[in-house]
Amino acid sequence: MKKTIIKNVQIVLEDKILKNYNLVIEGSKIKEITNRIPRITEPNVIDGRKNYLSPGFIDLHIHGVHDKLIDNGTKDLTDICEILPRYGVTGFLPTVCPLPKGKDAKFLSILSKVKSQGTQILGFHLEGPFLTITGALPKEALGKADINRVRNLIKSAKPFKAVFSISPDFKNIEKLIPIMKKNNTPVFMTHTKADVEQTLKSIMAGANHATHFYDVFYSPSETDPGVRPCGAVEAILASPEVSIDFIVDGEHVDPIAIRMALNCKAADKVCLITDANIGAGLNPGRYIFAKDEISFAYKGAPARGTNNSRFPGCLYGSGLTMNKAVQNTVRMLGIDLCQAVKMASTNPAKVLKIKNKGLIKEGFDADLVMFDKEINILKTFIKGKCCYEKI
Repeated sequence: MKKTIIKNVQIVLEDKILKNYNLVIEGSKIKEITNRIPRITEPNVIDGRKNYLSPGFIDLHIHGVHDKLIDNGTKDLTDICEILPRYGVTGFLPTVCPLPKGKDAKFLSILSKVKSQGTQILGFHLEGPFLTITGALPKEALGKADINRVRNLIKSAKPFKAVFSISPDFKNIEKLIPIMKKNNTPVFMTHTKADVEQTLKSIMAGANHATHFYDVFYSPSETDPGVRPCGAVEAILASPEVSIDFIVDGEHVDPIAIRMALNCKAADKVCLITDANIGAGLNPGRYIFAKDEISFAYKGAPARGTNNSRFPGCLYGSGLTMNKAVQNTVRMLGIDLCQAVKMASTNPAKVLKIKNKGLIKEGFDADLVMFDKEINILKTFIKGKCCYEKI
């Protein structure tokens, strides 16, 4: 089997950077990490020119990129898989907005049959239909707690997993979570004004992750004047088993709030996401999402509703790409590169309980990204194959 040597790179591990190292790929796997030049007959040699080499990024929450939107169907999903390697993404959860009962399972079944090239689909993220607060999502698609609906969606996602985002205060949600979490599938919490008791009840039932944390997480109403009420945010921060993710664009969440959460959570319990919408990665422009017109003030800005939307000026996801999320985490939060990369690769793999991705380690999948000191993506490898190279 032909081997590839990526030489002269700074290899980003969980807790340190190996300077001037070489990495050997055999087939789709990482074969060796060494500071010597391995003796291999007729290898394919790539000179990293002292740039960084890290595990590929994994995005747990993304609706679209460029002029593509997952809710538009298989053609856009296929194109998204081909676009994402240029941003260092080697695996992702295509995130689907809720549709009316019956239509949702049918649409998911169609998406799950996509034979894509490029970034790997690691499951489908269903942001709904079991939500109490819709935000920018279509309200008409939400319904009651329905076990058969859950089972039909899980079946329709096969051969992939269906990862549900739920509201802890959705009526009878604790009866659905045990079905959602079967086969080691995480259950995400979001879009909620749950109190502490409701949140802990969902966690006890098996919900173990909170997505776009702080955003659309409302505090309960004050019942005793002057006494700050606790709700889902506090319950999640106080539960060590629950992981969280953030949109780090400087507007969705104040950096101070992120620092507070980092002080509460273990280093392996915090992830980066984009929650990217159609238009992400492009220059300022206007796009259509869920029948609403959205716009971006600048490249990488949050998506906001225009006057031709239901919620003018309100947030509609982000214009982030994963490499920009890592860059923002380093610059805005003062976090070192190893930890920022871990939040974009190792930790999301742990959330998804994938044991062969998210680390540069012998025997792991050769899902790798090479970038410069500004975290501009130079090359992306997926299962040992170079899927993107900056020209």
